[in-house]
Amino acid sequence: MNSNVNIFIEAESFDHLGGWVIDQQFMDIMGSPFLLAHGLGNPVEDAVTKVSFPEAGKYRLWVHTRDWVAPWKAPGTPGKFQVLIDDKSVDTIFGTEGSEWHWQDGGVVDIPDKEVKISLRDMTGFEGRCDAILFCSDADFTPPDSGEELKTFRIKSLDLPEKPEDVGEFDLVVIGAGIAGICSAISAARLGLNVALVQDRPVVGGNNSSEVRVWLGGERNCEPYSRVGDIVAQLEQAQKAHYGPDNVGEIYEDEKKMGLLEEAGVKIFTDYRVNQAEVNSDHINAVVAQNVLNARRIRCKGKLFADCTGDAAVGFLAGADYEITLKGHMGRCNNWNVKDTGEPVEFPLCPWAYDLSNKPFPGRSKASNGFERQAIKELGGWYWESGFDHDPIKDGEYIRDNNFRAMYGAWDALKNVDKVYPTYKLNWCAYVSGMRESRRLLGDVILTKDHLMNSHVFPDGCLPTGWDIDLHVPHKEYKHGFMGNEFISEAIFTKYPRPYWVPYRTLYSRNIDNLFMAGRNVSVTHEALGAVRVMRTGGLMGEIVGMAAYLCKEHDKNPRGIYEDHLSDLKNIMKEGVGKRR
Repeated sequence: MNSNVNIFIEAESFDHLGGWVIDQQFMDIMGSPFLLAHGLGNPVEDAVTKVSFPEAGKYRLWVHTRDWVAPWKAPGTPGKFQVLIDDKSVDTIFGTEGSEWHWQDGGVVDIPDKEVKISLRDMTGFEGRCDAILFCSDADFTPPDSGEELKTFRIKSLDLPEKPEDVGEFDLVVIGAGIAGICSAISAARLGLNVALVQDRPVVGGNNSSEVRVWLGGERNCEPYSRVGDIVAQLEQAQKAHYGPDNVGEIYEDEKKMGLLEEAGVKIFTDYRVNQAEVNSDHINAVVAQNVLNARRIRCKGKLFADCTGDAAVGFLAGADYEITLKGHMGRCNNWNVKDTGEPVEFPLCPWAYDLSNKPFPGRSKASNGFERQAIKELGGWYWESGFDHDPIKDGEYIRDNNFRAMYGAWDALKNVDKVYPTYKLNWCAYVSGMRESRRLLGDVILTKDHLMNSHVFPDGCLPTGWDIDLHVPHKEYKHGFMGNEFISEAIFTKYPRPYWVPYRTLYSRNIDNLFMAGRNVSVTHEALGAVRVMRTGGLMGEIVGMAAYLCKEHDKNPRGIYEDHLSDLKNIMKEGVGKRR
């Protein structure tokens, strides 16, 4: 071979994913998504792609992967998988070493033709993961492992354009399509604004989507602004099934949400993760987003921006002031459920999962005493939650995997120790975490617990709370032996006079002059977040953001200017609502 050749295969470039899923929720840290063998203990179908080489011959194989249970020094390697070249497996087993993402050396392999089939073969069904595959003609070349060096290497190897593609200029660019983002986009669009909505998943709805499956909480359409909540009302699902195998994806009506956005005329960019903000002093000019499937980058220019990401990703990139509670914050959950198949089903031992053979967990005592059907509702609910003392951004993969270890350990204990549920199988588990708390952007008002408890009245109160102060902490009954990695929570409720009217000034940044926010990343303290984080309330925030964005364009003002000069105009629109097309 005349020159050094690197054949770089991104995980998301596989033509056929088989049973593997694309996991992009940790792109902020990883820089790219990865393939996850989310088989719940059953090996998934091969992921397959065709690869062109300049010529046949010898290449060194590298696979970017990790042993996902290594951070706990757990025995066994549940994430094992193979790489096949034209259906012939290479000798190395991958996913068996290293607690961090790294290039695992697969040795020198023979590429028999210029066109070959490359396959990933899962060996366990237990969350194996692969970020990229690299074939090097230079057997002595070692690829960079992480950071900017790896990012530059990816771009060069994939021959990606240096500059992102401009996709237009918008009155409002909304980033994040949970309920808050959907309502922000629809509200502004119905009022006549040109709106873009950027979402890093293939579906919209966030925690209230078929991917995560969390129901809506909170109130809407409260006097004296009884029309605030009209869009949220249109998003309500006809059917509810919060626990167990009846909690199927279809009842979350992803298509209805997308249809309402399209009907409003919103320009939707799904599968795009915003990872750059172009800022001039205290003003955002544009955001750059990367496609999680093909690494294509786009640039959305805007006059106004709404950070509805939950993690305050855009505000963080733009330099907005924020707070984060690193110790003692609310965690994330990956809901799961089991199902009766009507015939015996075995489940393998999981020595790498949490050993719960002699530990209590929700549902166990009921199942062991013959109340299996009642216990099902206690398996995999909202309180299977991790991450209270871990960084919710940097440690996101660790926290999610902690939930996996808890689920597999519990099911192992029920099936193999207690010998219950003989005909049941693990039916579903969200691999996308349901988030509760991370960064909170700071506005001109920071809502506190004292404001709620003392019924402090703000002149710009614009949306009602409909939830007590609800803070999750590790459950005292189940945390022993798992300190620092607790995975069962309890809710601590504090009542206050409600509804409380949250001020508009919590919905825009105090130091980035054209940035709104809606959802769980608004300007509140950790305690006050417990009252406003539920999704109906986030949707109301979005409706207000859309109304205020309309007034910003109408009067050539920034978000702060609406409070200072046009608060009465905002209240007038709040009375009328945006529940139908104008």
